[in-house]
Amino acid sequence: MNNIKLVAFLVLLVGCVSESPQTQFESLLDSEWSKIINDNPIYASSMGDLSRNTEWSDTSIEKIYLDHQHQLEIFNQLDALDINDFTEDNKVNYALFKQQYENSIESHAYKTFLIPFSHRGGIQLQHETTSIIPLRNRQHYLDWIERMSKINVLVDAAIEKARKGISEDIVPPRFLMQKVYKQIELQAFVEAKDSPFYRVFLEMDRSMTDIETAEIQEKALAMIESNVIPAYLKLHRFFKDEYLPACRTSIGIKEIQNGKEYYEFLARKFTTTNLTPKEIHEIGLAEVARIRQEMDAVMKEVKWEGTFKSFLDDLRTNPKFYYETSEELFESYLATSKRIDPELVKLFKVLPSMPYGLKPIPMESAPDTTTAYYQRPAADGSRAGYYYVNLYRPEVRPKYEIEVLSVHEAMPGHHLQIALAMELDLPNFRKYGGVTAFVEGWGLYSERLGYDLGLYKDPYSRFGQLTYDMWRAIRLVVDTGMHYFDWTRQDAINYFLDNSAKTQQDVMNEVDRYINWPGQALAYKIGQLKILELRAKAESALGGSFNIKEFHHEVLKRGALPLDILEEYINQWIDEELG
Repeated sequence: MNNIKLVAFLVLLVGCVSESPQTQFESLLDSEWSKIINDNPIYASSMGDLSRNTEWSDTSIEKIYLDHQHQLEIFNQLDALDINDFTEDNKVNYALFKQQYENSIESHAYKTFLIPFSHRGGIQLQHETTSIIPLRNRQHYLDWIERMSKINVLVDAAIEKARKGISEDIVPPRFLMQKVYKQIELQAFVEAKDSPFYRVFLEMDRSMTDIETAEIQEKALAMIESNVIPAYLKLHRFFKDEYLPACRTSIGIKEIQNGKEYYEFLARKFTTTNLTPKEIHEIGLAEVARIRQEMDAVMKEVKWEGTFKSFLDDLRTNPKFYYETSEELFESYLATSKRIDPELVKLFKVLPSMPYGLKPIPMESAPDTTTAYYQRPAADGSRAGYYYVNLYRPEVRPKYEIEVLSVHEAMPGHHLQIALAMELDLPNFRKYGGVTAFVEGWGLYSERLGYDLGLYKDPYSRFGQLTYDMWRAIRLVVDTGMHYFDWTRQDAINYFLDNSAKTQQDVMNEVDRYINWPGQALAYKIGQLKILELRAKAESALGGSFNIKEFHHEVLKRGALPLDILEEYINQWIDEELG
């Protein structure tokens, strides 16, 4: 019997050894995707896998270090593979997959996972999870209630990491954490019926009976009272007594240990280039100067006789540029999106089958977050993509931004690109992942496509498009300024206000976002400039045979790519078109 087992083992071993490097790689892709789904129950639920629909992710320090060891092992396995016989597609998959592990391993060394809080999401806004998980029947709601019963585990893990961060002097800016503190108060000092966690139970699936609905609501209220509120009261005490006093007064990531090196890494990671922070800063200054000239031309067109500053002040304060109510603002966003969609066939040969919708940003986060954002569709097709818009204080949300914002976040921006990628025959890590420089670069590039779609017909809407282009150019300057040079928060705000028509509310939220998320904001303009460069190259090389639909198809048909790989593919396409 033992001999039989030995023979079987040897056969299995030989089979594994005889696997081609390509087969080994593809098996690794599958096993690592399974690990991602298993380790991230919320993500799994959003993808339609409900096998762990009552669980949260393990966010403990112990799990972080275990994952780091795993990443090192996977990287070594990848490094040992001979890729010479890989298909061209798998060579790209290999490069992107390996790069993910390289970035994660390098990032781990800086220990910023010891900063577990963000004013733009996280433990204090955990109720917003319901926007991405299925809540379509009685069991789904019961699963969510069970998840709520374990919220204390998440809180304890966050406190553990934060205390470790305090001990190693890896802490965030205090003024950002004061925003988090206020958000925690909305969870801790509230009646169960008024809790943000209870809101989802007020408009439940209508297929349930009144008795079932009442039963679930009663269970939810009891769970919020007994588990959720006490957990947030504990977090509130920790913030008040330990965390806020320990947070730093500086704003730049350079102020943490090895902070400058960390920011250099983030610049490379988010832009997928080898540009230094100084080079990015200078690109930003040049773009600000270029866009300013175009803005001056619009001012002449509307016959503005005052200064640039007075023009911006008028845009920020003149009531004619703003709606009085949130309802009017939302209706305008809806109408704009409906106007854009039929025009897309002019520019694209393939459109996504998945629709998108519009939703207001939840009121708990709206005061502290940006103008809009996009949420991708569910992998199983159970949820459309959503374009979220900020309706907080409509008096600071100008009409002239609505068109440009809509093309960026929805169509032909994020929804078109991301929903199309989800329909491609790609490994899951590419289908459902992304490369920020490509994704956000495409979003910003799409803003210029508004002219081809019949938008920006009046000079103020054109100024809105320029404002958004300027906004992303300013990002290059202020993000590097605050995190790599010696800019203060006020320096960044002043530079923003001096060069853009963005309102003060938006400017402060934007600057705080860059402080909270160093380096990410660099991706937009760097990505856009590369796509524009490649388009100009194709137009010049192909002349009258250049086809905008074909160019866009070439850019989008492989999903999100690092900018250098995208350039290789576009160069190859140009050569093929030239024959």
